This record gives sequence, C-alpha cells and structure tokens, in this order.
Amino acid sequence: YKTGDLVKWDEYNIAWVQATDGDIDYINSFIEVYHDPKGYKGSYESVIQITDFDASKRMKTVADNAQWFETHSPILDAHKKKDVSGISYKVVTVAGEAGAASPASAIGVNLPNADWIRADYGSKSVSLGNIIDAGNKADGPGLLNEFAHDYEEKERARKYGEVAAKLHTALHEVIGHASGQLEEGVATPAETLKNYSSPLEEARADLVALYYIMDPKLMQLGLTESQEVGKAAYDQFMRNGLMLQLRRIEPGKNIEQAHMRNRQMVASWALERGQAENVISKISRDGKTYLEINDYEKLRVIFGELLREVQRIKSQGDYEAGKNLIETYGVKVDPQIHAEVLRRSKSLNIPPYSGFINPRLVPVVGADGEITDIRVEYPGNFMEQMLEYAQKYSFLPDYN
Repeated sequence: YKTGDLVKWDEYNIAWVQATDGDIDYINSFIEVYHDPKGYKGSYESVIQITDFDASKRMKTVADNAQWFETHSPILDAHKKKDVSGISYKVVTVAGEAGAASPASAIGVNLPNADWIRADYGSKSVSLGNIIDAGNKADGPGLLNEFAHDYEEKERARKYGEVAAKLHTALHEVIGHASGQLEEGVATPAETLKNYSSPLEEARADLVALYYIMDPKLMQLGLTESQEVGKAAYDQFMRNGLMLQLRRIEPGKNIEQAHMRNRQMVASWALERGQAENVISKISRDGKTYLEINDYEKLRVIFGELLREVQRIKSQGDYEAGKNLIETYGVKVDPQIHAEVLRRSKSLNIPPYSGFINPRLVPVVGADGEITDIRVEYPGNFMEQMLEYAQKYSFLPDYN
C-alpha cells in the first residue's frame, strides 16, 4: 500500500496463494480492473471470510479433479496445462465486505490474476456461500415465472436451479480461471488483448463451466444426480445473457461491464451458431419473447467450440479476433428486446442489482481492557447502512 511496488505485489500474491490453512482468510487490495476501460487500474476491495468446512468438503471434488477437466477440455492441446496443481477451493461465509466488494457483492472469486503465478504457484477459489444463499432467497420466483418458456423449464429451475447455480460458480472459479496456458513468448492478456481482456477471461471461465456442467463425469463424481442440473444451468444462462441482464441497462445505452459483455457475447454467439439446426428457438407468445433450448447436447458442443476459440485468442494474444467477438456479440443491445424486458420487469418490482447489509462486529471489552467477545449487530435497513458509511467513512474533501 505504501510503495505501489509491483515486485512486492507479486511476492505478496505468492505468499497469499500458498497460505491455505486455518478458518479465516481475506481478500484485501487494489485488485480487479473491471471498472477501468483500459483494464489496468485496480479497484480497492476487502472481503473477510470464514471457511464453511462442510460445504467445502462436498465441493473439494471439483479441485481434486482439475487435471481430468484440463485433459478432457475441447481446447487445443498446445493450450492445455500439462500439470494442474496448487488449486485451492473453499466455500466460505462472508463476515464483512468493503470497497468494490460492497454493497453489491461477487458470488465467487478466483485469484491471483497473474497468469504466471497461477502457472507456477496455483490459485485460490472461493464461493461466497451466504451471499449466494441470500441472493437466491431475495430474488423470489417472479422473474422465473415471467421469463421462463413453459412449465417444464420452470419446474426444472425450481428443482435444480440453486444446485446448478452453485455448481456453475464452482466450475467457473476453480476450473475455468485456473485452466489453459499462454503460448511461449506471448505477453500477458492485459498487454495483448487490452480492454477486451476482462470480458474474454470471464467468457472463457463461463464456457468451461457450461461445457462441463452437462458432462456425465459430474454424476460419476457425485456432484449432480441428473443431467437436468446441466439443463437448468443452460436455461438460466441463455435467459440471463439474452434478456434478464438487460434490466441493468438504460434505454439506448451499450453494455460496458465485463461480465455482462461476456454473457451476452456467449449467448448471442451460441444462438447464431445453432440457428441452422434450430438448437435454440426464439418464441413469441402473447407479445412476449421466450427462449426454448431444443437440443442441449448440441448446445454443449457449441459452447465447446467457442471455448476453444476464446482460449486460442488468449493463448496467442489475438487482439483483433477478441475485439471482433466482443464488439460483434457483446456490446450492442437489441432495442426491441430491451424495451420488452424493461416493460415486463417493471411490474415485478425486483431491483436489477442486489445490495447486501454488512454486520457490525463490535468488541466487548472486559474490566482489564481485554476483548472478551464480539457482538454482531446490524443496521435497521440498507439505507441506514449506506448513510452511516457516508457519515463515518467519507474521507474525500468537499471540493471534490
């Protein structure tokens, strides 16, 4: 924090990724570059997390089989890691978040971002268990009932949607971000792919998750009970990528955020790629648009084809191909679909973003001045929390 020395930053990340023991861990620094159009300036974030040992044990299977996933990936052999090691994955309970991590929170994290540290020392992945659970409970069934095509899709989502979402996050963070390698002599994606590096990296991780969530291997490993889990994940991804996430965009605006560009790019490319074989249908009924996946296995093949190309772009530093993918499929919004999504969503009164309330951890001090306990308190509501933050932690001078 004092020097900004990148060598010290690398040393810190190596030490951090190797510290995997204990109940408590943290993420704390200027890390993600999603908010910088050039993809260089990191936003400050802080997450304090407590390991959920039971949930982590159930999902440890994903990390333990990372080499199998890498070996069987549809990407080019030259872009596969020969030895996948050092991957740590945990489900955690978040005790508090700050900076860019709050009040809108991620649901999963994979760090460090440096590809050479990942290759030589490994990576840490976490799923933020209590954040995911709270988000699922807050959304309710309104969006599903409004935008899902038919009874079968709705029932599949109700039965398998939560499991599908958690497994997608695990595969995205643990296998997706940790997979693949650059060709020898190719510079970092931040240098070669520039402002398209972040959306392409998120697309790569999502495509890994989408490709494998339909794989029978997951049933063999005891991670799913049926391929219906994978189908629920596909329904959810296409519905969100082509429609639901547009609730976050103002009319007439383009998509700017990296994760959103990724989702629209992947979904739009898959829709177009499968058009000749009617893999996905756009259905209009009573003035409303719905998506129907007609062939889940063919859609999986399509996701694999796009994964192969996105990994090639990263591994070879192909700026023009990466730019073409994002600009063609991930930026422009269909104004008619956008207007329809906003109209249909309005009556549901469900905000497009979720904000989370952080606990106040108040020390209880004994007569001798020693801390004897920690009392957990909460503000009365979200607005009270944000006003309290503004009063206590707004350090910028008024003239700014």
